[in-house]
Amino acid sequence: MAYKDEKLHEEKVFKDPVHRYVHVRDRVIWDLIGTKEFQRLRRIKQLGTSFLTFHGAEHSRFNHSLGVYEIVRRILINFEDRPNWNHEERLLCLCAALLHDLGHGPFSHSFEKVFKLDHEDFTRSIILGDTEVNQVLTNISIEFPQKVADVINKTYHDKLVVSLISSQIDADRMDYLQRDAYFTGVSYGHFDMERILRVMRPVEDQVVIKESGMHAVEDYIMSRYQMYWQVYFHPVTRSAEVILTKILHRVKQLYDEGYTFKVEPAPFVSFFEEQVSLEDYIKLDEAVVLYYFQMWAEEDDPILSDLAYRFINRRLFKYAEFNPNLQMNEWMELYQLFRDIDLDPDYYLVVDSSSDLPYDFYRPGEEEERLPIHLLMPNKELRELSRQSDIVEAISGKKRTDHKLYYPKDLIEKLPEDRPEKQQIKKILHKQES
Repeated sequence: MAYKDEKLHEEKVFKDPVHRYVHVRDRVIWDLIGTKEFQRLRRIKQLGTSFLTFHGAEHSRFNHSLGVYEIVRRILINFEDRPNWNHEERLLCLCAALLHDLGHGPFSHSFEKVFKLDHEDFTRSIILGDTEVNQVLTNISIEFPQKVADVINKTYHDKLVVSLISSQIDADRMDYLQRDAYFTGVSYGHFDMERILRVMRPVEDQVVIKESGMHAVEDYIMSRYQMYWQVYFHPVTRSAEVILTKILHRVKQLYDEGYTFKVEPAPFVSFFEEQVSLEDYIKLDEAVVLYYFQMWAEEDDPILSDLAYRFINRRLFKYAEFNPNLQMNEWMELYQLFRDIDLDPDYYLVVDSSSDLPYDFYRPGEEEERLPIHLLMPNKELRELSRQSDIVEAISGKKRTDHKLYYPKDLIEKLPEDRPEKQQIKKILHKQES
């Protein structure tokens, strides 16, 4: 029997709080889960710094990756007897679903910004490079790793396959919304996934939804909207991300200046020098990063030690609402006032912005073209979702952006009352808070 067709003697199951069970019968999937590159995802949190806001948010990208695989597995069972579905693509879909987040690093998005990295590049490198994952995929066929990489990169020729893990209603989003809601303890991310899976249909180059399932999709889109603003963009989480980002900036600056660290940050050197090898990247996980944060809290550099101490002990920055279009003069004044009180504004006065587009219809020629969700009408016509749903139409194409100004309120409060800078800083910030 060919390796791609091999089944385990007995089905393996992972007990899962969201899907109840994750089922594995394919030898290939079981072998991929056992690779060191996939096991590394146990040491990368799914929600980065959100555990400092929602104490239950300790789940990992390992959990999520298994969940996306399980959703795709269930979708494909429903597709078995459907026209327009190529059964030969089954294993490719399962592998791409399982491995789609393989390249995420520690505190992924903050890390990427500082060191100008892209986790999707590393996902491809792990799949195509000298890795255990590549060995498993190559055992299927010599071209199979490239196919998996192409699906994750959205360049695979069969767009129907791509849409299962990357579209406006895909297995990736359906898992993380429910999983993140479960572990943060909020009710926003819940929707009737079983109903959506039952009404999904393969049509040429995309997955569409039977018109009778429209209300379940409305619920899914509103769940996504609520999760972004109540969980993913929570201002306390963003405060932790600001501090995390500033720690990494400070360490890199000190390294570039030739600063002598008490504990040499060896795992970070290739990141500082922008010569990150795949081996270096795979070795760096959140356990390593948090260890160094604890070490940096005892460094002689006052900025690094303060920021690291704040992150480790959850002494986060406070925030005020900020409109960059209307309040730039106040920000410039604050910037100088922070300098006057010996607080480096590059590290202690930070404007952070978040924005989200909950649903968008197709806009050809834009930088990131979004394929819309289509409903399959009883007469077999396809209609774009917002043309049928008043709820979705109301939020379609509407990008919401939120700006916050983060600062160390505790350090401002410690200033003597007779310092005029303190009173002016408090006056400006109070105006923004109110």
